Amino acid sequence: MANAASGMAVHDECKLKFLELKAKRTYRFIVYKIEEKQKQVIVEKVGEPADSYEDFSASLPADECRYAVYDFDYVTEENCQKSRIIFIAWSPDTSKVRSKMIYASSKDRFKRELDGIQVELQATDPTEMGLDVIRSRAT
Repeated sequence: MANAASGMAVHDECKLKFLELKAKRTYRFIVYKIEEKQKQVIVEKVGEPADSYEDFSASLPADECRYAVYDFDYVTEENCQKSRIIFIAWSPDTSKVRSKMIYASSKDRFKRELDGIQVELQATDPTEMGLDVIRSRAT
């Protein structure tokens, strides 16, 4: 396990699942959670390749912070199939201040563990990470 600057470790499974998403496209998305008692980031949920963006956004709790990675497929104006790996720091306004601080202070260190993130988003409510926002940031 890698040790984060904020004292949060990153569980090896976090990196392994990310590599599977990146290299093998085994998952559509991964939701990560900070387990405060163990002081580490863990994988909370993975989405199957057939899962939709709605399945992904529904897996983020309305009042708790999370990190997430989404494999976004799109077609360019030249009709080319492309894919971008999007990192989302989910920090809803209704989450606890302590939780927001822990997630904010651990984010950069955690993101460095996931080599291959192409786009980063910070979202405090669902409209800030809608499919239209993702599409405009990815292309």
